[in-house]
Amino acid sequence: MHIPMMSLEEVLNSVDHSRKKRNHFANLILENPQMLPELLSICSKTNDDISCRASWGLEFLCKKNLTAILPHIDQIIPIAPKVYKHSAVRPMAKVFEYLIIAFYQKKSPDVRRSLTKIHREKITEICFDWLITDQKVAPKAYSMTTLYLLGTEFDWIHPELKITLENNYSTGSAAYKARSRMVLKKIS
Repeated sequence: MHIPMMSLEEVLNSVDHSRKKRNHFANLILENPQMLPELLSICSKTNDDISCRASWGLEFLCKKNLTAILPHIDQIIPIAPKVYKHSAVRPMAKVFEYLIIAFYQKKSPDVRRSLTKIHREKITEICFDWLITDQKVAPKAYSMTTLYLLGTEFDWIHPELKITLENNYSTGSAAYKARSRMVLKKIS
């Protein structure tokens, strides 16, 4: 695959929810890693719907090759708390879940080298924000998993996570309650 004659924004405008198109886009970025900073710049255009498409692309890229984003962690983390459209928040939360699973469960040497304590603390803050604000269930579920794993390192997280999940349980959706029960059981 070669760099298209179209701009990255034009390419993103052709990306939809289909796995095929997201996969094609992820391959384009993997084969042209110099495009990643531009992709992140588009992700940061939070008032524009194209930022949602860029976030989908980023998530699919991470699913295919998480190490591709590691040199750009310092650019990604500040974007995440600024996104507010569900179509952008959900993939950002998933990217964090991928990173934290790679760090704590898979013990990926590349991720462990790249994701500093400061990064992990910032991800903790962002995930708690997603958990306590008006978000749909997917980012909340990804945040629960992320925070649970972060709590294996940071002692204060599990007690706070437990309180948050218990306080929001009665108003949560069935999916929220199911994930909450799973996480609460692991904490106990």
